[in-house]
Amino acid sequence: MIYYLFEYLEKMNFQGAGVFQYISFRVAASIILSLIISLVFGKRIIGALTRMQIGETIRDLGLEGEKQKKGTPTMGGIIIIASILIPTLLFCQIHNVYILLLILTTVWLGIVGFIDDYIKVIKKDKEGLSGRLKVVGQFGLGIIVGLTMYYNSNVNIVRETTDGLNPKYSVADKVRGEFPRKDSLRTFVKVRSAVTTIPFAKKHELSYAKIASWFGEKAVPFLTPLLYILIVTFIIIAVSNGANITDGLDGLATGTSAIIGVCLGVFAYLSGNVNFAQYLNIMYIPNLGELTIFIAAFVGACIGFLWYNNFPAQVFMGDTGSLALGGIIATLAIVIRKELLIPIICGVFLIENMSVIIQVGYFKYTKKRFGEGRRIFLMSPLHHHYQKLGYHESKIAVRFWIIGLLLAVLSIVTLKLQ
Repeated sequence: MIYYLFEYLEKMNFQGAGVFQYISFRVAASIILSLIISLVFGKRIIGALTRMQIGETIRDLGLEGEKQKKGTPTMGGIIIIASILIPTLLFCQIHNVYILLLILTTVWLGIVGFIDDYIKVIKKDKEGLSGRLKVVGQFGLGIIVGLTMYYNSNVNIVRETTDGLNPKYSVADKVRGEFPRKDSLRTFVKVRSAVTTIPFAKKHELSYAKIASWFGEKAVPFLTPLLYILIVTFIIIAVSNGANITDGLDGLATGTSAIIGVCLGVFAYLSGNVNFAQYLNIMYIPNLGELTIFIAAFVGACIGFLWYNNFPAQVFMGDTGSLALGGIIATLAIVIRKELLIPIICGVFLIENMSVIIQVGYFKYTKKRFGEGRRIFLMSPLHHHYQKLGYHESKIAVRFWIIGLLLAVLSIVTLKLQ
């Protein structure tokens, strides 16, 4: 909103108003404001949650320190969501399709998580929202994101068609203007295409239409959008649940999400800048740079919330926060077209998810075969396994952050390892 005000003031030749045209300035303003909201107003929200006796109910899992957590305010994800949305609404171009998708994702999964927390805390039903209804909510969001990314006319990538070669012209010379721009030899056009990036590959783009063609050329027009939407939906469900499962220790999901956010912010900035995209030989996505302002708010919200969520936690985010964080990360990866990097970028979420799947699967298999269920881990998710081994939860969280940081660096390195 402030962006549009300053855009108007610039047209009126108001001195200094043009600074809002710079993404770097708005990124800085966004992260600062999100930190202020989460740190200053977050404390007041925690106080309100305490007065309303919206405290965590603890299941006896035999873990060290779990009894001390009983009564700690939960539903603190409200702080994260507010710290993301307010700077976004103030500093972003709201009409940008990618910003609209991320706002929708934040609100949508925030509401799903809030309903779950409300049932657990207010209604005193420990089961909360049923897993099936959670998946229905995530599935609905996945369909909307998939349809928008596939069919919306403002979702484009830049393609070059070549009639010959003339090295004095560059992509940077052409993509700044209206499309198509043409000289006698080369044409640069915006096209709608369901493609993603393949890490560590020289030919680093994968078309969903090519995958669909495996089932016959006639199936491509119908199967490509279906395949794309199903994959997008699966990613959103998997990553949001991964973040939810990871949120089992003080600061673990919050710190990990902040690291992932910084990594995705680097990708968004580089892919949204024509000069960097050309230099790195990566996909150039018009209008993507605006997304870095949202990501700045996301990172600031996570860091600010971590102030109160690190050990010993003064507040828990609940499903209100964890589902929203996971959904945001998944949608960002899809928009930036880095879906295939998710196992690396979100490696901590993946490990936590897989530890539960492996534990449950192995227990059922051994119970069926031997009549007695056996376990691979002392407890799942994986962070509880290390708690059972006697590690302090703050040490576990910090070491998982370090792993997340190494995975983020590895993900960024893929820009040059082609």
